Amino acid sequence: MFRFENPEYLLLLLAVPIAALLHYVWTYRRRRAMRRYGEWALLRNLTKDVSAIRREVKFWFLASSYICMVLALARPQFGTRIEKRERNGIEAIIALDVSNSMLAEDVRPSRLEKSKMLVSNLVDNMVDDKVGLIIYAGEAFNQLPITSDYVSAKMFLETISPSMIDVQGTDIAAAIRLAQRSFTRQDGVSRAIFLITDGEDNEGGAVEAAKEVAKAGIRVYVLGVGEPTGAPVPIPGTGQYIIDNEGNTVVSKLNEEMCREIANAGMGHYIYVDNSSSAQEKLDAYVDQLSKSTLETEMYSEFDEQFQGFLILSLILLLADIVILERENHVLQRFTFFERKN
Repeated sequence: MFRFENPEYLLLLLAVPIAALLHYVWTYRRRRAMRRYGEWALLRNLTKDVSAIRREVKFWFLASSYICMVLALARPQFGTRIEKRERNGIEAIIALDVSNSMLAEDVRPSRLEKSKMLVSNLVDNMVDDKVGLIIYAGEAFNQLPITSDYVSAKMFLETISPSMIDVQGTDIAAAIRLAQRSFTRQDGVSRAIFLITDGEDNEGGAVEAAKEVAKAGIRVYVLGVGEPTGAPVPIPGTGQYIIDNEGNTVVSKLNEEMCREIANAGMGHYIYVDNSSSAQEKLDAYVDQLSKSTLETEMYSEFDEQFQGFLILSLILLLADIVILERENHVLQRFTFFERKN
């Protein structure tokens, strides 16, 4: 695929046909003026060192040099470029609970939206780190493979909703194990899983999974979202709340005890998330405490710059024009007899 990064500069190419028109008008008028002074053959003998062909070549060398310069300014791009860069940072996997209970509004605007704001602010503070995104409810899915592309991370984050997973529940163990498999294979890198949940309907095995990843050198931080006293779970777009089989309104409560157990088993910390900014401050502080390691990152660019070739060609054509100015071109001189015939 080919494109110009700055196509507005291509308007400068309009000067080429205008210059060519003026050049040929000037040439025509010059020849007419010369014929007034005598026979054309006699004038050609008197000016045999002046080559009209050389003059034409000189003009088009200069015009071609100008065209190449304009194309270089427009920055032609095509192909794909892959660069490897070294950065000092950490690898972080965000595991976000998207079960229906995360729609409860005891934390404004909702548990899920508050969690998304926390993650968004966390990504904003990242510089040389890698981040991945997992969503889970009764199942766990890799929403975004680990990357240094923070723009994509925030874009995927905005699209997250409970409707993305049909199986309800809160299988934290599955999320932790998937997160462990989602890190890179690079050695000597600080890794952490940031688990965001309200702890409702835990499927079991989360503490054991946290112990397993801790043995592999991965810390597990748990962010508990919601109020221990609980809140009803709204049904999106209806203004009503989820009810149980007996017709009672379902109240979702934050399970802080379970959150602390998972964090302790994972050699990390538990962070309580409420309507204040304290959770964000603690989260940023814990991230800063993690030791930074040298990460090797592949940076992809869809288009590679190709202006250099046009710039070099422009300089070569300009140099050729200068050479023709400074000395007689014996190669072109052999063709002057065609002009004498005319």
